[in-house]
Amino acid sequence: MEVILGYIAAICTTLSFLPQVLRVILTKQTRDISRNMYIFLSMGISLWLVYGILISNMPIILANSFTLVFVSTILIYKLKSEDPN
Repeated sequence: MEVILGYIAAICTTLSFLPQVLRVILTKQTRDISRNMYIFLSMGISLWLVYGILISNMPIILANSFTLVFVSTILIYKLKSEDPN
């Protein structure tokens, strides 16, 4: 039962980033997105991924792998759109 709950939680939290990723990709607008928040979020997700690997917990590994891809995509768009001045 715990594993099923883990997978359901993983699906919900991971899919929550999908609308933002699609919006950023389609509109290329990132002005109202916090760069620092996405930097720290990427670091936290990376650490959760390592933790999941260390304890061999597949829901944690899968959720954070996909979420890291989504969050990194948003962060890359944000960093590319910033004015260097």
